[in-house]
Amino acid sequence: MHQYITYIGSFPIRSYSLLFVLAIILGVGVTITLAKLQKKEHLADHLMNLIVPMMIGAIIGSRFWTVFFFEWEFYSKHPEEIIAIWHGGLSIQGGIVGAILVGIWYVRKHGLSFWELADLCAPGLILAQSIGRDANLMNGDAFGDPTGSNFGILYPEGTNARATFGDQPLWPAEVWEGQMDILIFALLMILLRKKLKQGFLFLAYNIFYNIGRFLLEMLRGDSPRYLFHWTAAQWTSVGIILLSLVAGTYLQFRSVEQK
Repeated sequence: MHQYITYIGSFPIRSYSLLFVLAIILGVGVTITLAKLQKKEHLADHLMNLIVPMMIGAIIGSRFWTVFFFEWEFYSKHPEEIIAIWHGGLSIQGGIVGAILVGIWYVRKHGLSFWELADLCAPGLILAQSIGRDANLMNGDAFGDPTGSNFGILYPEGTNARATFGDQPLWPAEVWEGQMDILIFALLMILLRKKLKQGFLFLAYNIFYNIGRFLLEMLRGDSPRYLFHWTAAQWTSVGIILLSLVAGTYLQFRSVEQK
């Protein structure tokens, strides 16, 4: 793994940033392609308008989650690092919340269906998340606990993982999460062929991802733990799963009432 791809003069080209941009491009590309395949060109036009606002919302949300929920003990002592997103520290869960809030604002302004747009975005979103975990691996963050054996990832000098645990093999938590995201992407593509109620694909994405995230967080070594020895990500996952189940129940009853 390499934190820096190359240098342009004295300016570093970071692996994290490059893969982050690649994740956005491929995620948006998948979403636009699905919109056209489903004959929803009107949504494709809106998606192009949403790219920049949602990206800004995602960055703000992901940083907010990291600073105030995941690593406040560190950032409270180093406030100058709060805006240093190039050092890593972007919470996927917070990014999703930020993007959703921007999406809600946009659909209300333009009279669109939030659930239709959310279903359309779900496959591209989970694909982008899988690439984002590659960025974490290259940057040496989102790392696991020591395995206590010869199995695991040995991070190089200069990474947060090495600074935290030294010369110890760590669980490949971010690698396994990226692989899990690819499996969820494939599952969502299969579910696209089913006649699901509007909103159910997006809710399925939230439930599948957060169940897996909750389990993989048991291997993470970069987050403080709270009640029940759970990390902030695990508490977030439980909250999102419960909200998704409530939303699914609401959509189901609304559909029955409409019939």
